[in-house]
Amino acid sequence: MSPSGNTAFAGWLDRQYAVAARNLTLGVSATHLVKERPPFRQRIVPRPGSVVASAVMGAYDPDPDYFFHWFRDSALVMDALRILVADGTRPAADAGHIRDFIRFSLGLRGLTGAAVLAKGDPRRGVDPDFVQHVRSEADLRGVAGDRIWGEVRVNPDSTLDTLNWSRPQHDGSALQALTLLRCLEDGVLEPGIRDEAAGLLRIDLDFVLAHHAEPSFEIWEDSLGHDYYTGVVQCAALRQGAEWLEAQGDAETAGRCREAATALAAAADSHWRAGAYASLLPAASGTPGRDLDIAVILGVLHAGLPSGPHSVLDPSAQATLAALEDLFAGLFPINAGRRPAPALGRYREDRYYGGGAWYIATLAAAEFHYRLAAALAGGATFALTAENRGFVARALGAEPGADDHRRLAAAFRSRGDAFLATVQAFTPADGALSEQFDRATGVQTSAKHLGWSYAGFITTMDARRRALRHAG
Repeated sequence: MSPSGNTAFAGWLDRQYAVAARNLTLGVSATHLVKERPPFRQRIVPRPGSVVASAVMGAYDPDPDYFFHWFRDSALVMDALRILVADGTRPAADAGHIRDFIRFSLGLRGLTGAAVLAKGDPRRGVDPDFVQHVRSEADLRGVAGDRIWGEVRVNPDSTLDTLNWSRPQHDGSALQALTLLRCLEDGVLEPGIRDEAAGLLRIDLDFVLAHHAEPSFEIWEDSLGHDYYTGVVQCAALRQGAEWLEAQGDAETAGRCREAATALAAAADSHWRAGAYASLLPAASGTPGRDLDIAVILGVLHAGLPSGPHSVLDPSAQATLAALEDLFAGLFPINAGRRPAPALGRYREDRYYGGGAWYIATLAAAEFHYRLAAALAGGATFALTAENRGFVARALGAEPGADDHRRLAAAFRSRGDAFLATVQAFTPADGALSEQFDRATGVQTSAKHLGWSYAGFITTMDARRRALRHAG
């Protein structure tokens, strides 16, 4: 039964939104914190504008060490902060965090591995048991020019991360470009920072243009290949970036962006496999493809394409979400009796911290339905196909027929509420959101106070408000 209209549920949504709005910035400009990594002889003090993925200190003891400025996470946190400033939940002065983020990001230009090596061997003084985790000289020397933007993450004190990790990753610049474009459009930036934002946006678009055809590590940082998530957010960044560039009078670069976006869209089409989009296609390394992965749905949401393939209106994307729901409904013990809105994880083979349900995954299912409801209520064309018939039937509770947009929109809003009710069931009373909750017990696991989890709740609630606004 849908929780829509339930006053207790509505009250929880309001309280949880306030908690998410407050906790989102726990890791933003956390200059009061000091991260010590004794085995590596590191002492990290964040700079203004940096965004640590989790401000809770961990060293895989058992909590993971997420005290890094990930390009992907930081862009998503800033996008959520943009929403909070625009809707008045956070004061206009909090746009100063976005200003500092832009300046921190611009300050990373020119970071090179050669400069790190010039100061001495980064392995010197490292505990012998941990030397294996330090990057090689050859790896560090490869960090030059625009390669800094494929680094995945840096230390929040604006120094290069000298630890081994899955590199390169190419989604960060695309996500940052999309966030900057929305900030410029929403008018949340102070007048004096708009030129700096435009400068960073050009850097991001140039990087995507230069490297979009190359394989990189995917969103979960496990496998090298051509992944759906990276491709679709790059496609969206280049499409929207082309419009912005044209408005700036740069028709030549805009044309190149559109050409690359067309190629990326075609590549995303090729991910269709037997009823769902496959997240990862094998690269030359022979990395196997992955069958079902919530990364596909996150890609659709983060790209934010308004219509067509790889948007929430895409029957193939809808079919993929339905397949993911079916997968995790049967895979996780906590989902017993929880149909039709199961808690979702990443992918079948996931074993990271037990491979549990993820808040961002379950929130993504809710956000997808809300965005679809808003689109339909706004008059978008909905295609009923063999691919998405099951997706529509579970929302309607019956075999779909010639249903009008209003009925479908209401059904999708109710499905969104059902997924949020699942999130509520596994959220503690204080509203704190970790990375995961255990597939068998529902107890929170992995990183505590994950900024991305709070960002996911904020964007989901923003989508819900839009769906309700259209309904009214």
